[in-house]
Amino acid sequence: MSQPESNHPPETTRPWWKRIPLTLQIVIALVLAVALGIALGAGNPNPSNAALITNLAIPAELILKALRALATPLILVAVLHTFMTTNIPGTAGRRLAVLLLTNTTVAIVIGLLVANILRPGTWGGLAKPQTTIVGQSLDPWGLVKDAVPEAILKPLVDNNVIQLIVIALCFGIVLRGLKSEQIAQGKNAYQPVEDAIAILFEAVIRILNWVIALIPFAVFGIVAKTVAEKGFAPFQSLAAFIVAVLIALLLQAAYYLSRVKIGSWVNPLKFLAGGTDAFLTAFSTSSSTVAMPITFEVLQSKIGLRESSASLGALVGANFNNDGTALYEAMSALYISQVIGQHLNLGQQLIVVLTSIFASVGAAGIPNAGLVTMTLVFTSVGLPTEYIALLVTVDWFLDRCRTAINVMGDMTVSALLDGKKPRSSEYTNDLQ
Repeated sequence: MSQPESNHPPETTRPWWKRIPLTLQIVIALVLAVALGIALGAGNPNPSNAALITNLAIPAELILKALRALATPLILVAVLHTFMTTNIPGTAGRRLAVLLLTNTTVAIVIGLLVANILRPGTWGGLAKPQTTIVGQSLDPWGLVKDAVPEAILKPLVDNNVIQLIVIALCFGIVLRGLKSEQIAQGKNAYQPVEDAIAILFEAVIRILNWVIALIPFAVFGIVAKTVAEKGFAPFQSLAAFIVAVLIALLLQAAYYLSRVKIGSWVNPLKFLAGGTDAFLTAFSTSSSTVAMPITFEVLQSKIGLRESSASLGALVGANFNNDGTALYEAMSALYISQVIGQHLNLGQQLIVVLTSIFASVGAAGIPNAGLVTMTLVFTSVGLPTEYIALLVTVDWFLDRCRTAINVMGDMTVSALLDGKKPRSSEYTNDLQ
């Protein structure tokens, strides 16, 4: 799979502020926000500063509104684009789908178990919003009925991710089938459709990049407001959340290694050592797409997988696989419900699982995917999305960690597709 050329101008022609990495911008915003929050009272604000402190949250509110507006069209065109541009063989494709679904489901279950056991949202205190979560019992038939939209465009307005993914998958499968029929006949009348979807996808991604570029302002505003009003107590639970997410990600990594040990010929230690370059690239760039060619290369040259297995897992699977992000979104929803004292019951947690699975299908390869699709996961169970702004303060670090797990998941799928027998004993001996 060829990688798209960078749309960014050369470093020397870009303004100086655009040459600063987003991570460093967020760190600078955090430092300045803490300083301003302390100056404004650090938990004991002067009443004369009340209006100023309230207005600090405006950038975060605007950015969250933009993310909510972009989330549904982004997932729709992302799923359509993936179906139109990837080549998935029949039998191998079905096995790939099962592996991806299984890994994502396990990741979400691990995340929810860790969040339920550690309960990081109870380790600190945040103000409770006026909104409340509507109670919802476990109703499988109701979930099935809700998956069918009343109108094709309604999910785009209602932010119903399950209905949105159903529509996207239906159109994606049909368009892919029609395209395959045309190619079999030696023509492709659907190339203009594919080009149009690609242009729409690129357009939405560029708008998203504009919004992401403003995230440091949102971090500055929400942190300064929080420190000024509440001091540093609210960030105790954020530290607990970071620990809980890291534990869950480590458990997911252990699950991957056990799958590699049981389901493939690859030695788990060799798997870890051989994938070091891919893991470090994913962590440093926070992008599984950027790490994709490196992942594909190390799977063949350092681990010794067949090219077909490496391509299905690292190239095709990466377009659908986002286990770390799905885990993070499920934990975020449960964490915020604990923070505000309105815990999700079993039925609501099942909705979180389904929504996170479906959202992760369309989120793979999208910059800051977890931040974009989290608005849909929160909305599905009635959680207040304004708390996402507070999670942004730690998202820059956790995003790198979960991206490394996303890449590890792609590599695990490749190893499992390769089976129990290496491609040749002579080759694998050379890799030792």
